[in-house]
Amino acid sequence: MGSRANGVAGDRTGTSNGGGATVDKGVDFANYFCTYAFLFHQKEMLSDRVRMDAYFNAIFQNKHHFLEKTVLDVGTGSGILAIWSAQAGARKVYAVEATKMAEHARELVKANKLEGVVEVIEGSMEDVTLPEKVDVIISEWMGYFLLRESMFDSVICARDRWLKPTGVMYPSHARMWLAPIRSGLGDQKMNDYEGAMDDWFCFSNETQTYYGVDMSVLTKPYSEEQKKYYLQTSLWNNLHPNQVIGTGAIIKEMDCLTATVNDILNVRASISSSITAENTRFCGFGGWFDVHFRGCKENPAQQEIELTTAPSEDNSTHWGQQVFLLHPPLRVREGDGLIINFSMNRSEENHRLMEVDLSCEIRQSSGNNFPPFKNKFYIE
Repeated sequence: MGSRANGVAGDRTGTSNGGGATVDKGVDFANYFCTYAFLFHQKEMLSDRVRMDAYFNAIFQNKHHFLEKTVLDVGTGSGILAIWSAQAGARKVYAVEATKMAEHARELVKANKLEGVVEVIEGSMEDVTLPEKVDVIISEWMGYFLLRESMFDSVICARDRWLKPTGVMYPSHARMWLAPIRSGLGDQKMNDYEGAMDDWFCFSNETQTYYGVDMSVLTKPYSEEQKKYYLQTSLWNNLHPNQVIGTGAIIKEMDCLTATVNDILNVRASISSSITAENTRFCGFGGWFDVHFRGCKENPAQQEIELTTAPSEDNSTHWGQQVFLLHPPLRVREGDGLIINFSMNRSEENHRLMEVDLSCEIRQSSGNNFPPFKNKFYIE
């Protein structure tokens, strides 16, 4: 439950993780995860009550998975999951953290008088060697829309190297969801884009008038750059449930005990949704995830716990939802059907970020159909 720095998995010349895929361990633009080593950021994550309650309840309502067991906490951050594992009766907990947050975790473990059980190890999960196999792997590895940040690679690496055949994963399962939404953000972002272009034209004209240089040849690439920033980059948002105007659909399901890196490199789904709201504007899609603590078939949880980031009136999380906006929005009615093709891949420039291709066909209940559309988005 901490630094996403452990999300870097294997270098191109090293060993590959489950399924044969490798990820460039050296690619970390502007020290992407540096802020996870700050106590301020840890405090923000630890203040997420939905997140905290889910992990707390999963551990303490399933003590049979921890009592006298060995536990590996991947990306321990502040060390709180490792501490809870020890308090639930674990015999030994290995808490691995790639950043200097490990020093704070070590102090916290000591302050809670658990240094005899919890061993904090500073280092990348891919480089760490443990003295034994473990019964449980616990980690808060989820990024925005589940897979942004690529930390699950490290969890897979840990599982394949260190989990006993009878071991369990915490969480054990994960799902990604997509649903049509309404939102005023699209109008706002279009206004922002148009304002940016107005500013460019003023700049270009002034440069021609005062300095005798014609900048118009750069208008098209500047426009494309601004379109990507304002209109094609997904947005973080805490959606209200009444902004969801159609049925949600699962675009990815994972069993954390068997998933491979290849399973998450390319997420592809063909799904359908039905508009459930009366005459309204269809402004785009909202994406979220949930994870479950079920144990495994041979060693099930006594009490299954769910952590969801779905739109909620009262239980929002720091993950929020990812919003993919349409420009312009479309008018839809209750009963209209959506046929959606979704594809998400890692960015070639930075494997922590994602690119999405999303196409949709709207079949109106009136019998008339909108022309199908296809958009590209960036999760950055």
